[in-house]
Amino acid sequence: MAKCKNIISAVALASLVAVFFGATVKEKSKSATHINYVSFVEKLDDGLIKSVALTDGSTMSFQIINDETAYITDNPRVDGLKEELLLKNVEVVEGKTTSVIEITQTILSLLFFAGAFYFVIKATGKANAKSVMAFDATDASSGMKELFSFGDVAGNEEAKESLGDIIDFLKNPEKYSSHGARVPRGVILYGPPGTGKTLMAKAIAGEAGVPFYAVSGSDFVQVYVGVGANRVRELFKKARQSGKAVIFIDEIDALGKKRGGCDMGGNDERDQTLNALLTEMSGFSSGENVIVIAATNRIDTLDDALLRPGRFDRRVEVGLPDHAARLSILNHHAKNKPMAENVDMDALAGETVYFSGAMIENYLNEASISSAKAGREFIETQDLRDAYYTILAGAEKKNRGESWAREKRVTAFHEAGHALMGKIATPENTISKITIIPSVSGAGGFCVNIPPEKMFLTKTELRAQVMVSLAGRASEELVFGKDRVTTGAVNDIQKATSIAINYVSEYGMSESAGLLDMAQFGDRSRLADECRELVDELYAQTMAMLTENRAKLDRIANALIERESLDATELEALVA
Repeated sequence: MAKCKNIISAVALASLVAVFFGATVKEKSKSATHINYVSFVEKLDDGLIKSVALTDGSTMSFQIINDETAYITDNPRVDGLKEELLLKNVEVVEGKTTSVIEITQTILSLLFFAGAFYFVIKATGKANAKSVMAFDATDASSGMKELFSFGDVAGNEEAKESLGDIIDFLKNPEKYSSHGARVPRGVILYGPPGTGKTLMAKAIAGEAGVPFYAVSGSDFVQVYVGVGANRVRELFKKARQSGKAVIFIDEIDALGKKRGGCDMGGNDERDQTLNALLTEMSGFSSGENVIVIAATNRIDTLDDALLRPGRFDRRVEVGLPDHAARLSILNHHAKNKPMAENVDMDALAGETVYFSGAMIENYLNEASISSAKAGREFIETQDLRDAYYTILAGAEKKNRGESWAREKRVTAFHEAGHALMGKIATPENTISKITIIPSVSGAGGFCVNIPPEKMFLTKTELRAQVMVSLAGRASEELVFGKDRVTTGAVNDIQKATSIAINYVSEYGMSESAGLLDMAQFGDRSRLADECRELVDELYAQTMAMLTENRAKLDRIANALIERESLDATELEALVA
C-alpha cells in the first residue's frame, strides 16, 4: 500500500514538471516582437492597429491588422490613452493578462507548499501518535542487580503467609493443576501509604523467579479514547509471552474507580480501559501462569466488577506494623548504620506507634543525617530523639522573633492543657515530650501523646481523645478568658471534628442518632447538629476537669515557661 502511494506521488510530480516545461516551451514559441513606442504611434496614426491590451505593467501588447504576430511596446501609462485608441476605432482590452507560464508557476508553487504542509502534519501526527501509544511494558526485574525476597520485607508476616501459596503455584503449577485448582487471577494489596505493598509485589516475583511487569494505574489514563485499552492489551500480551509472570499495577484506583450511571460520556476512555482490564483478566486460560497484583490505599473506591471472584480473587491487607514488626523494620534498616550500643531498639519500636515502614526508614535516615552533620562516629539516642520530633512537628525554629516572647505564656498553658488532660483522661498513654519551642512547620509547640497498640477503641476512649484535643483551647479560655483565646487550636479542632463525625455517623455511638449510618441519609445539617452537641458536651467536661486541677495546670505551664521542654519523667513529677 505504501509502495503504491509512493508511485502515485512520483507520477503526479512528473506530470506537473512536464506541464511546467511544456508551458515554458509553448510560451517561448509564442514570444512577442518588441517595437518602440514611436513606431507604435506611427502605426496608430496610419490606422494599422487592430487591438491593444492595456495593463498596469511596463509593456502593453497589440496586434496589427492582417498580421498574426504578437507585438509589445512600452506602456506610457498616461491618462487619455484609452480614449485616443477608441476614437481611432482600436479594440481595447483592459486588465492584467497572465501568461501560461505564470499560471503554471503559481499552480506549482501552491502545490509545493500544500504538499510540504501535508507531509509536515503527517509526520507530526505520526510522532504524536507514537508518543501517545508508546508504553514501556518491560520486565522491571531484568534491570535489578539482586531480586527481592520476603527476607527484604520486614514485618507483615500475616500478608506473607497469605501470599505464600501464590509463590508456590508459580513455582510448581503442576502440583495444583493435578488437583483441578486454578491460579488466582489477581491479588489486591490494600492498606495505608508506605506500608510496603510495592515491595511485597516485588518480593513475590523474586521468590517465584518470574518476570515482574510494574506499571501505575495512571499510565493507562489518557485523553485519547482507546489508548489506555490498547496499553492494557499490550501489557498482558507481553506478560503471556513470558509464560510465567507477575503484573503489578500500582495505584489501581486511578484506573478502576466505581463506574456510575450518570457519567454522560465524560469518562469513556477510563471505562474502556477498565473494560479492557476486566476482559484480559477473564481471558486467562488454565495454562497461563500470570498473576495480576494491584495495590491501592482506597479499596472502597474500586469498581465491584474488579473485586468479584475470577478477577481479583484475593484481598490482602498490608497494614501498619505492630510492635514486633516495627522492631523488625528498625533492625532491618539499622543494618547499614553505625548505631551506638546504648540505643534501645525495643524502646524505639514502642515510640513509633502508627508509623508505617516508610516512615520508620525515614526516621532512621533523619537520625543518620543528624549524626553525620554533628560529626559523630555513631548514631546516638539524641540523634534519634531529634529525628523523631522533627518528623512529628518539623525542625526547631532558630529565629523565634520578638512575638514568641510575648506568646510564650499562652503557648505554655495551651500545651500544659493537652498534657494534663492526657494524664487524666488517657492514663494508659505515654506522654514522652512537651515543648513550647516553635517549629519551621508553623507549630507553636507540641505534646507527644503515644497510645498503646489496640485493634479497637472503646466509646470512652474516643470521647477521651476528643477531650485531649480540646484541652489546649479550654486551658486558654480558663486562664486568659473567652475573648483572649487564639488560633493555635486550629489543628486540635480539626482532629476533634473528625473523631466526632466518625463517632456519630459510622460507629453508632450517639445516643440520639442511634445505630444508624448517618452518612447514608445525606442530611449534613442533622449530622452537624449531632456532632456539635457531642463536642460541646465534652468541652464542658474538659473545662470542669482543668478547673478542678488548676494547680497542676499552673505547675506544668510555669515549668514550660522556665525550661521550654519537659520529658515524661519531669511531667510525672509535676502532676504526682
